[in-house]
Amino acid sequence: MGSPTALAPYLDVVFNVPTEGPFTYLRAGGKDGTEDLFGRRVTASFGRRTLTGFVVGARAERAGAYEIKAIDRVIDAEPLFDEEYLELARWIAGMYFCSLGEALSTMLPGGRRESRLPVLSGEEDLPSGRHALSAGQQAAVAGILSEAAERSSYLFGVTGSGKTEVYLVAAERTIERGRGVIYLVPEISLTHQLVEVVRARFRDRVAVLHSGLTPSQKFVEWMRIRRGEASLVIGARSAVFAPVPSLGLIVIDEEHESTYKSSNAPRYHARQVAMRRCAVSGARLVLGSATPSVEAYHLAREGRMRRYVLTERLSGGRMPEVQVVDMKDEEGSLSRPLCEEIRRTRDEGRQTILFLNRRGFSYFFHCRSCGFEMTCSRCSVSLTYHKELNRMVCHYCGYSRKPIDVCPECGSLDVGYSGFGTELIEEEVARRFPDLRTARVDTDSIRTKGSLQRTLRDFRDAKIDLLLGTQMVAKGLNFPGVRLVGIVLADTGLHLPDFRAQERTFSLILQVSGRAGRYVPDGKVVIQTYRPQNEAVMFAAANQIDSFYSRELQAREALRFPPYVRLFRLVFRGRDREKVKACALDVASRLASRIETGREARTPDEEASEARRGTELLGPAECPIAMISSNYRCQLLVRTERFASLHAAVGQVLSGFKPPRNVYVEVDVDPVSLL
Repeated sequence: MGSPTALAPYLDVVFNVPTEGPFTYLRAGGKDGTEDLFGRRVTASFGRRTLTGFVVGARAERAGAYEIKAIDRVIDAEPLFDEEYLELARWIAGMYFCSLGEALSTMLPGGRRESRLPVLSGEEDLPSGRHALSAGQQAAVAGILSEAAERSSYLFGVTGSGKTEVYLVAAERTIERGRGVIYLVPEISLTHQLVEVVRARFRDRVAVLHSGLTPSQKFVEWMRIRRGEASLVIGARSAVFAPVPSLGLIVIDEEHESTYKSSNAPRYHARQVAMRRCAVSGARLVLGSATPSVEAYHLAREGRMRRYVLTERLSGGRMPEVQVVDMKDEEGSLSRPLCEEIRRTRDEGRQTILFLNRRGFSYFFHCRSCGFEMTCSRCSVSLTYHKELNRMVCHYCGYSRKPIDVCPECGSLDVGYSGFGTELIEEEVARRFPDLRTARVDTDSIRTKGSLQRTLRDFRDAKIDLLLGTQMVAKGLNFPGVRLVGIVLADTGLHLPDFRAQERTFSLILQVSGRAGRYVPDGKVVIQTYRPQNEAVMFAAANQIDSFYSRELQAREALRFPPYVRLFRLVFRGRDREKVKACALDVASRLASRIETGREARTPDEEASEARRGTELLGPAECPIAMISSNYRCQLLVRTERFASLHAAVGQVLSGFKPPRNVYVEVDVDPVSLL
């Protein structure tokens, strides 16, 4: 810290617990007693446990007359964070309703020792060296780095239009100016693709942070970044916290992806954290996608973010021809038009990708006599039949059981399985096309280490004719031999009770379609659907991007959903349904009272404006998935245009509220899912 109190006898320590600190401890004796411990981890007794904590300050005097324990030991030889980083942790804690210790624990690596970094091999077809930029790319780079432009930019480009090269050139020029870069991708598989390309270009100035590294490997990279040995950091969501000195640029590729939002406390969104870091450090922020999130599209349309557009595929391909097939007129899971295109693609010696965002063999067991449906005993969802395992599995809690052939309700033998997953499609492809070399890519088929990379490498080397998979094959993968992409069922996300269902479906169709014809002018996409008149399907098939977003924004504004309001979601869960309901009602009542009190303090003009805009409490009501792992779930949604005042009201209610025993409250600011 460099302050007179740095070597004071009392340390302020916070822990990864949902309890506000800091807590006071005596510094240890010996060598540790003569060092500034700010920013380091220590172990200390906390209640009946020994926990790892973070030193966030030191003081010369104690507060109170209670007994003060000494820390057990100091873990780190040098600090993991500084004062500026601590301020970011305080912002995370305040914004997302968690303790400072929980925020720091999420932001910092957990390893303690040196560990060799793995060698990553790239399976990508990304630029391997410097390429001449097109006019559109040059304009985008110049605009992103211009001192006169807005600090936030959006790079909209069709798949294959060279967004990656724009990011890398902007990163090069930022580093040449003596500043650092964070480059985020939504998934670890995309990190693997990018790393070798970037390392070939930036050599040993690259650091990698993602969930595939061990804690110790993450720690090695973290310290390299802090010491200034790495100027460019690549990683998934949590890499947004990388301690880059003199941060100059943050890139968020495929910014629309929901994986940028944490599903555990603190429920931060990497986009929001990046905006905060750029605002504090004066860095540039670049978001990019072929299918922007509705929020980002709205910001660009309103002029709050500069927009750059890349419309041409640079590798010689054209946007593929798209055919929509109404499955109401078809039998089985593969339509006649799709089968014809698979045969044609095979005859031409080229490759096919089939996409279905549902794993397993079938997902719905029912009795035709009495209507009984087989659901998980611990979650309110159907069990999915996995033929390879010969088990019925819950994809939420992992519960499984043997399949049945007799209805447990009425004893009828007239039972069956409905719906289809990737296993069933794999079986049907093998039956219809026995001469095709086929591989399946989903979380069931790639359990062994390195199996995903091996499969993608074999597909790239044309050892596989047809690749079938879930979202793992939907985005970021570029294969020169792919002519055909088949979307087996485009409707899987349309039935979800979530206001983002249309947006997600539209985005997924376009992203999957982008795998076809990236290097050839005759790519083909076949979209199978039971709802061919759905707007998301129609606009995606016609590649009418602006039309879709205009219609979606009209609907969001009329229904008062983001980006026109901000949402807070409070989820109450526990094994006792009545306790959960009572807790939810109690918090709803307190919050409604707090909001009314705030209204009374306003002037008549402010009150009239608020009445027009409204801060609405919706619920409490059961979550769409009402039970997970034997925990009942209720939710309270609050939407408002007065974010700061509502955020303060929620914080005040929660700070003075203690839920009943074994009932838990989860707060999600700006949720991306309402399930």
